[in-house]
Parts: sequence; structure tokens; C-alpha cells
Amino acid sequence: MVFSRARGGSSRAAPFVLGAIALGALGIAALLPRIPQPKSYHRFADRRLLGIRNGMNTLSNLPFVFVGVRGFLRVLGRRGRLAELTPTERAAYLVFFGALGLTGLGSGYYHLKPNHGRLVVDRLPLTVTIEALVAAVIAERVGDRAGKAALPALCATGVASVGHWYATELQKKGDLRGYGLAQGVPILAYPVLLAMYEPRYSHGGGFVGALVFFGLARVCEILDKPIFWALGRTLNGHSLKHLFAAAAGEAILRMLEERHALPASASEREAEPVETVSPLDESVYGPL
Repeated sequence: MVFSRARGGSSRAAPFVLGAIALGALGIAALLPRIPQPKSYHRFADRRLLGIRNGMNTLSNLPFVFVGVRGFLRVLGRRGRLAELTPTERAAYLVFFGALGLTGLGSGYYHLKPNHGRLVVDRLPLTVTIEALVAAVIAERVGDRAGKAALPALCATGVASVGHWYATELQKKGDLRGYGLAQGVPILAYPVLLAMYEPRYSHGGGFVGALVFFGLARVCEILDKPIFWALGRTLNGHSLKHLFAAAAGEAILRMLEERHALPASASEREAEPVETVSPLDESVYGPL
């Protein structure tokens, strides 16, 4: 007779914390009035470089493309430590790095002529990048089955949120609340997943490093103009945002290249199938 449990190693409170985050975010979004995308968003501090409109903001997307293509090919190649990835983890990281590379192309296209329509091309792959990374964490920390379900669900939700925002803008009723939820809930869930579920691999600090870089990218985006003036008009905050976000992708790639599977923890050993032997089993004890 065989008994088994799902791969474990988590706090019993984890599902409740994640549920509270989701419900709390939904409640806050429901109480807020609709949030249109301000047209001032498209006016960035630095609009010069080599005769290209918004040149610094455009060219600073090249690291996205470099890291995305390199990461995609490394995961696809299945060499070295990356051979240890499960099929679900591999799919999540292929989507992550593929979307990261497309973010560089989409963001570059947007910055050449910033407007709402081109912003869609920028936001679609960026949203998928975030959702795929969270799905990868779920696959590792919660389990393959959960990760397999999360990857298409999260990515579809992210894409739908961008589509919903743009549709409302076309109707002159712009509303960013859905887009904010699709990004905000996974980002808030990300550190909870890292803190409350046991890792399957070493070098988990790569996930933390990526979170720090994404956080710095967001701060630089908000402080676009102050950073531009503080640095003597040499580099603006939005360009730094691109560099920090690309560094987050590099942190994930280096983690994948260096990490190794950890020995089973006590909770995981308990979760492994245990076969019990009947006391009357002649193949073990011989004829009685």
C-alpha cells in the first residue's frame, strides 16, 4: 500500500496570507475611482541622444533584448544546472526570458513616439515577464502542478488587463485599476512565496536580487526628472529604470546557471511515497 503527500515545506498560514493579499487588493481597487492614464506620462525628462527622439530612453532598452535572448537560449539549451529544471519550470523561464526580450523591442518602439497605442506594445510583454517569474516561483516553491496551472492563468490575466485598460482609453473612460491589480497582486505575493515556502534549489538570493532590481526600477521611473537634474542632465530616471529591470533578468539567469537541487528537507522526506509491507508477505519473510 502506498501513501503520499504533495511536496511540502510551507507554512500553514501561507495560503491564507496569499488569499488576504488578493482579497485586500480587490477591495481597495473596488473602492477607488477609475484611474485614467495621464497624457503627461509620455513626457520624459531626457529626449536627446544621437538625433533619435527620446534616444536615451530608446537605446537603454538594448540590455532587455540581450539578457532576454541569452536567457531564452540558455534555458532552451538545457545545459549544466539548467538541465535540472522540471518541464513546468522550463516553460515558465522560457516565457519569462522571451517576454523580457520582447519588452526591450516593445519599449524601444514606444519611446520612439510615445502615445497610448504604442504603450500597449510596451506593457504587454512587460506584464507577461512579471507573471511568468511569479509562476516559476510557484512551480519551485509550491509544486509543479500549481505552477503548471498558474503560468497560463497569470499570463492571460496580465494580457487581459492591458487590453482592458486600452479599451477603456479608447472609450474615453480610461481605467488602470485592472492593470494595477494584475501587476500588484503577483508582486505582493512574490516575497510571501519566497518567505513561506521552502526552496527546491540553492541560490534563492537570485529571486531576492531580482525583486530589489525591479523595485529600484520602479523608483527610478517615478523619479525620472529629479534623477535627470541630480545627475547633471546626463541620465534620466526612466533610462535607469530600463537598466535596473534588465539587471533583474540577469540576476535570474545567473541564479539558474549556478544553483543546484537541495537535499530533501524533513518535510519533503515525509512527503515522499512510503511503501508499507504486510506482515504476511512471503516475498520478504519467506513461508511461515
